[in-house]
Amino acid sequence: MALTIEIDHAKTRRVAAAATGQPVVPQAVKGRIRRIKWIVLLLTLSIYYVTPFLRWDRGPNAPDQAVLLDFAHGRLYFFFVEIWPQDLYLVTGLLVLASTILILTNALAGRLWCGFACPQTVWTDLFLLVERLIEGDRRQRLKNLDAPLGVKRAMQIVAKHSAWLLISFATGGTLIFYFTDAPDLLRSFARGDVSANALGWIAVFAGTTYGLAGFAREQVCTFMCPWPRLQGAIWDPEAFTVNYRDYRGEQRMSAKKAAELRLQGKPAGDCVDCHQCVTVCPIGIDIREGPNFACINCGLCVDACDSVMSKLGRPRGLIDYESWSNIERGRRGEAPVNRLVRPKTIGLTAACLVLTAAIVFSFMAKTDATLSVQHDRDPLAVRLSDGSVRNGYTVKLLNKSSAAHAYTLSVSGVDAKMVIIGNESLAPIEVPADGSEAVRVTLTAMNPREADVVFTARDETGTTILSAKDRFVER
Repeated sequence: MALTIEIDHAKTRRVAAAATGQPVVPQAVKGRIRRIKWIVLLLTLSIYYVTPFLRWDRGPNAPDQAVLLDFAHGRLYFFFVEIWPQDLYLVTGLLVLASTILILTNALAGRLWCGFACPQTVWTDLFLLVERLIEGDRRQRLKNLDAPLGVKRAMQIVAKHSAWLLISFATGGTLIFYFTDAPDLLRSFARGDVSANALGWIAVFAGTTYGLAGFAREQVCTFMCPWPRLQGAIWDPEAFTVNYRDYRGEQRMSAKKAAELRLQGKPAGDCVDCHQCVTVCPIGIDIREGPNFACINCGLCVDACDSVMSKLGRPRGLIDYESWSNIERGRRGEAPVNRLVRPKTIGLTAACLVLTAAIVFSFMAKTDATLSVQHDRDPLAVRLSDGSVRNGYTVKLLNKSSAAHAYTLSVSGVDAKMVIIGNESLAPIEVPADGSEAVRVTLTAMNPREADVVFTARDETGTTILSAKDRFVER
């Protein structure tokens, strides 16, 4: 027999604050999902606030901050990894890999990133924790919305916003630490000689944190973030997302009436329409209406519903991480089928592994020096009075190590005399640490012919050999 689901959508819209434009005031909840979220919050915040102060020895003349975005000198440092502007393909590869992992996560468990590790979610949870500690849980905060402004209420408002601002400025200040030496900047704060530029950026980042985590919480996840819209395009019915087992929960009725019907041997839904799943939702939606693009898959409604089911003596899991395909199977009375391993997830996993291998190989093949050659454009070649042909080139050596190196330049592939302008003896070219050197080179051939020419630079130790190819032209 087909299961008929009747839901009072008007009542749902009145309950879901996000649908009415009113501020969402979520209720605190306890459970296994909430504990996991607290662990993730502590872990991510610890990583964010501590990382700028970690040290990493890179030798002399190099910064010792483990993670540093040194835009002033065009460097990105991440522990033993050093990225120059010429190495930005590695950053591009990492971004592509991160996007692929995000899509794979979506295929497995929907918006898991949004519900647990997204910065908006983490800082919103932190702000909500402060709000609850100062003003109380949901019921008290709802009363405060219409309460007259007395001394106690004013003190609560001042305390809450002061704590929010403190967290916001700590967040903005920490973000600045990633762009300069953190201990030095911290000492500058203590001395009071911080630049106006640094203070301005701290104010911008602090204001962003204060506004988004304090006032635009669910609006960011629902309207400002593009991921919910993309979610609609890549939604996977086999992914384990937060869903309501309506075939078990309907028809909704009071616990007393449901118990009476069960004693009579009649069917009764487990859902008692307590709205706990709605009141704990940070977005303010009702998951019982079915898949919703605004759901961030945080699972707090799972904890709320499990708590109610435990008190009523009913099986847990009325709301749970379950695939939509299994929800439909349950409606038909079929057994659930878990298909986490399927062609889509296998393909995405393989793509992640290939991208990871490519990035690792590219990093391992990356050298501390590069050689580039640029042929003169006008003229391409000059015919001399003796009939020989001369080509001019600009040869640039880039030394990305923390020590100076000297390179001996040579050419092959064409029978021509090489001259380094200003260095007729062809002495090794000195390249300073973390610097570059450009020289003008001419090749003169008595019997000119079109051919590829290979420039080779060998450092004084002979361990580093760089090469670059260009063209020798006779006209």
